[in-house]
Amino acid sequence: MTAAPTLQMAAPRRGKPPRHFADMTTDERVQAVRDAGHDAFRARQLATHYFTHLTADADDMTDLPASSRDALVAGLFPPLLSPSFEIATDDGETVKTLWSLHDGVKVESVLMGYPDRATLCVTSQAGCGMACPFCATGQMGLTRNLSAAEIFEQARLAARACRDGALGGAPRRLSNVVFMGMGEPLANYNAVLTAVRMLIAPEPDGLGLAARHVTVSTVGLVPAIDRLAGEGLQVTLALSLHAPDDELRSELVPINTQWSVDEALDAAKRYFDATGRRVSIEYALIRAVNDQAWRADLLGEKLAKRGRAWVHVNPIPLNPTPGSKWTATKPAVEREFVRRLTEHAIPATIRDTRGSDIDGACGQLAIKESL
Repeated sequence: MTAAPTLQMAAPRRGKPPRHFADMTTDERVQAVRDAGHDAFRARQLATHYFTHLTADADDMTDLPASSRDALVAGLFPPLLSPSFEIATDDGETVKTLWSLHDGVKVESVLMGYPDRATLCVTSQAGCGMACPFCATGQMGLTRNLSAAEIFEQARLAARACRDGALGGAPRRLSNVVFMGMGEPLANYNAVLTAVRMLIAPEPDGLGLAARHVTVSTVGLVPAIDRLAGEGLQVTLALSLHAPDDELRSELVPINTQWSVDEALDAAKRYFDATGRRVSIEYALIRAVNDQAWRADLLGEKLAKRGRAWVHVNPIPLNPTPGSKWTATKPAVEREFVRRLTEHAIPATIRDTRGSDIDGACGQLAIKESL
């Protein structure tokens, strides 16, 4: 094995985004409205427009005083994201957007339509400090954390796009959000949790998504997993494992040198015990690297000894990045990997991949834009 790359944990840089309505608590919104010279009830009207009608456009808010509407909205809803590039595939059912933030930083989100749901994959950091060598974002290093509003705006704009027929032409409702875009969500804990609470809060205080339809992924930041378990939320935890043995995982996921495979799995099991929510184990299948049958057996054994009802494994064919030495496992090997897991009574499903023809791996568009 080659030496694991140095973990990139440099402090985020670039400019702090302007404070936005979605960064404020309910009381802070009321105070901001009063500070602007308006009655407190205007904060509720603004929340209804933003969370229920999915608009931050003053022209849509005709119930506000015309003489001061523009100034009030401009002060509370500064523009945070602007689309820099958008590309669709899968007959319009997968749309990937490259966003430009206020300071020129580029991030991505992916909106995916399925027969029974519409799912958004959101970004929580510009770049990533986890340095996983097979991941495009991991090779970018960390630029900065996104604010809660920058994260939530991706979801609001996606919900609006769904409503307006962006997926296949028919109106639909955004139903699922997964924190599996650029960055390590639990390394930006406070902003991510604020965004999650807005996603699941009932209208007009949030989008009203079911908590079980929100998934927060992590490479295994054990203290943050335990903290999340104590939040009283019914969101799904996804642990990006990618190897069942410490030797290989420390190469693929360098944070493993701080929290081992067993420590990460123990924390994931504690999350299940605290919430009752079955944990997803994400496993990118990389040809001739981590897809051996014995590794499937080892993974099955490690999961089964902690119980069986608590976990589901999602083997994912790697979405390779251009020029990378890493490539996807062959389909026959994928099937054998799943078969081995099921022999240990561990449920496993090969996850559907989207967007391989549109730079589907997180970070590819942002990397191209920076070249």
